Amino acid sequence: MPPGWRLEVHAALPSTSDLLAQRAEAGEAEGLAILAREQLAGRGRAGRTWASPPGNLYLSVLLRPEGPVREAPQWSLLAGLALAEAAAEICSEPAALRLKWPNDLLRAGAKCAGILAETALGPEGRLAWLTLGFGVNLGHAPSLPDRPTATLGADLAPEEFAARLLRRLARWRGIQAGQGFAPVREGWLRFGPAPGEAIQVRGVPGPARFAGLAEDGSLLIDTDGTRRRVSAGEVLSQGDV
Repeated sequence: MPPGWRLEVHAALPSTSDLLAQRAEAGEAEGLAILAREQLAGRGRAGRTWASPPGNLYLSVLLRPEGPVREAPQWSLLAGLALAEAAAEICSEPAALRLKWPNDLLRAGAKCAGILAETALGPEGRLAWLTLGFGVNLGHAPSLPDRPTATLGADLAPEEFAARLLRRLARWRGIQAGQGFAPVREGWLRFGPAPGEAIQVRGVPGPARFAGLAEDGSLLIDTDGTRRRVSAGEVLSQGDV
């Protein structure tokens, strides 16, 4: 476990992120991670239900970055990079792992993990705290109605993978604190779509092509001969438009 980080393990919880938010509001210091072997009311991005059978990873981590709220989306990308690196260490097909902007990890195009970032506003428009919730299909791939799913293909206990993930997260937290977001952006792009790869973005009509990330982490796409910046939204699919 990285110095200063604490892992709290529960047999079952309604939601690791909900409990961690309560701890954050009560003044808990940065570095607390809460793991549940089973979630009874897990949730994903945009209020989606997150199926949480035993054997997969359900982990939420508390950070207090104290940056402006506009930087909150960058933490999802940092979390995705840490997750991709930890997954590559154990996945039977590490070359098949790709990050989908802003918060999913894919294996051969199928979703195997997701991230839920939630924030609280502090004084003068700065972050009071931020929680990163990780759901990772270690041994089971619950079916989703709108996309294929996969596992990492590794027989690993959730606690062991959590330790790997927290080490990667602590490393990138330190890099971001010392060097800013630029190294995180470069690292994310190593796992992101290839330049020019076809993607489909919610709210953007027609096909688009991946053109990288802006300096603040926004998605850059080329569509109809125009380069566009997408600051909020979701890539629906990539590689099959």
